Amino acid sequence: MKTVLRRLSAALLSAALLAPLAATLPAVFAASAAIAAPAVPVALTAQDEATVAKVEEYLNGIVNLQSKFLQVAPNGRQATGTFYLSRPGKMRLEYDRPLKDFIVADGSFVFYWDGEMRQQSSAPIGSTLADFILRKTIRLSGDVTVTEVFQAPGVIEVSLLETKDPGKGTLTLVFEDRPFQLRKWRVLDAQGLTTEVALLNPRTDVTFDRDMFYFKEPARGSDFGRNN
Repeated sequence: MKTVLRRLSAALLSAALLAPLAATLPAVFAASAAIAAPAVPVALTAQDEATVAKVEEYLNGIVNLQSKFLQVAPNGRQATGTFYLSRPGKMRLEYDRPLKDFIVADGSFVFYWDGEMRQQSSAPIGSTLADFILRKTIRLSGDVTVTEVFQAPGVIEVSLLETKDPGKGTLTLVFEDRPFQLRKWRVLDAQGLTTEVALLNPRTDVTFDRDMFYFKEPARGSDFGRNN
């Protein structure tokens, strides 16, 4: 179960979007040691470019977001929890009981807490795939390469990877068209395994205590190192 959880969904978006568990950090947030050739941008149609611009505008318009989520791991196992996003730079993901794992991005680092082992792992935000969605200004170009734009009635999907290190994996953001909003994300990791995270009733009319975006080791008997 721990290996399954270490593969983040996607996942958020997440994150994203953020946004599962690979060796020590969720797949969408973990830096990969793989060395790969830089990604080659695909040729986008005018319609694709308009869709990418729409996605950028939507993501840049998000300041705070809170949502329940359903994570489906590569083996089909499911987990639920709550996802919090406060741009720029901050994110929190908490799994529901009986799990006591959580992930926190404080603006500089992403921390993963393994509640079973009571161990913390961390990585600079800039070394993770989550970096692009936590930035002050989100651009789906430059150090991020769009690999595919898929459209079907009511659904838009945009797949992307890190331009200089595509071996970190592919993140696919899935939007519903009317109203236009992020509903799920998928992460295809370096091992070829896919984790999906669906957002359930996402809200943007929320405010947060900024302390919730700083890592604090939970006391014995406490789930998430903060007042719930």
